[in-house]
Amino acid sequence: MRRIAIATLCAALISGGMATRAQPAFGDGEGGPAPDVAPDDGPGPEEALTQKIAVWRLDALGLDAELVARLEALFRSELDRLAKHPLPSRRDMDEAVGKDRKLRDCTGEDKCLTSIGQKIGVDVMVTGQIAALGDSYILNIKAVDVKTGKQLRRIATDPLRGSPDELIEAVRVAAYSLLAPEQLYGSIVVLSDMVGATVTLDGKVVGKTPLTKPLTRQVLGDHTLRVEADGYLPFEEPVEVHFQKSSRVVVRLAAEAAVVDPGDGAPKVVVRGAPHPWYTSKWTYIGAGVAALTLGAIIGWGLGKDDVVSCIPPDVDPRCGGTP
Repeated sequence: MRRIAIATLCAALISGGMATRAQPAFGDGEGGPAPDVAPDDGPGPEEALTQKIAVWRLDALGLDAELVARLEALFRSELDRLAKHPLPSRRDMDEAVGKDRKLRDCTGEDKCLTSIGQKIGVDVMVTGQIAALGDSYILNIKAVDVKTGKQLRRIATDPLRGSPDELIEAVRVAAYSLLAPEQLYGSIVVLSDMVGATVTLDGKVVGKTPLTKPLTRQVLGDHTLRVEADGYLPFEEPVEVHFQKSSRVVVRLAAEAAVVDPGDGAPKVVVRGAPHPWYTSKWTYIGAGVAALTLGAIIGWGLGKDDVVSCIPPDVDPRCGGTP
């Protein structure tokens, strides 16, 4: 089972890595309606990082080496898109380190990372571990400033279940959380055929329907969307925002009961359809039919009962008067 899960995850990582280079545009595909969560229109970084960045390695703790290699490739790819300068390859770093055994065997200590960064000429060194905890995974990654030799930031994810999509997103989120947390956001797309309804997100009015553009730059996590219009019941729903994706919400408002204002300060009258009389109900007709059948059966039984008195000997009924 473990190998099957790893094989599935590796296949997902291949497609995930390709998706980071080319994302489909917003809209429904030929295969049917669009999913609730779709790739955003422009998943690239809002602002490229000017620092020169290098990834030393992501070590495996209780994980298959092939899986970690693919996760590291995805992590490097995400940082490569985030940084203005291309990241040095593993071969470049091995050549720069040369035969220095202490540096080649560096397991993530700040001191040896700083020395490696100085040799390859970068500003920030990144390293970390991907650990397995039962059926879950934990990412523990840090960034070290080569100039000062101190950590810039360290992140550790909550345990993730072995879902390929969750792990891929966690790796991509980790890259931004580490070096560009201010660019960590997604968006919400509100779809509605209502015209002029007020759209509120987390208590703040953001526009009126139909919204022609997504609600961009939304922090990751749960939000509350509310849509209101005169004469309609309000729509309210929680929305979860994912990294560099658009969460779509289809809004359909239900009409309220009609209200008539007589004017002159008189109370408003709610107009509803007249109730149907009880005798027009189909159950009334059914009950009447059952009662008629019952009454007919009783009458028939009474008419068919033998109630003849015989006064002819020898079968004289006691009810006959006198003596024979």
